[in-house]
Amino acid sequence: MRLSKKGEYAVRALVEIGFESDARPQSLIQISTVAQRTNIPEKFLEQILLALRNGGVLKSKRGVEGGYSLAKGPDQITLGEVIRLLDGPLAPIPCVSLSAYEKCSCPDEASCGLRIAMQQVRDSIAGILDNYKLDRLIEEVRKHRATQPSEWQFDI
Repeated sequence: MRLSKKGEYAVRALVEIGFESDARPQSLIQISTVAQRTNIPEKFLEQILLALRNGGVLKSKRGVEGGYSLAKGPDQITLGEVIRLLDGPLAPIPCVSLSAYEKCSCPDEASCGLRIAMQQVRDSIAGILDNYKLDRLIEEVRKHRATQPSEWQFDI
């Protein structure tokens, strides 16, 4: 697994959308606002938010009063789900992937030492990311921002 810029930016954007949803439930946040707050190029962010919407993480409304909001509670969105949507399987090699398995070149896949080790890596990564919820991340970011004066603090 390698976290791409898309995956990184998706998590950053979701934190900001989550902050907005905490501050003003049922409100929408515009792409331009998220882009400004997260320092993500707006055109790239559009692609990311579209993928998150298509994956059921976000919902959107078009038009002047439009924008994005969470499609479900932040306690129901995991980092594993988000990273899989943007970057694909969490497995470090295809022969241990549960969702994108590909046979490897080993003569005996079942006893391949690398495969055995990478299954444990996959299980550990998935175990952490599939249990790390957006609400926990938002709270941790909120605590950190409260103790650090920075440009990240906005009037919401």
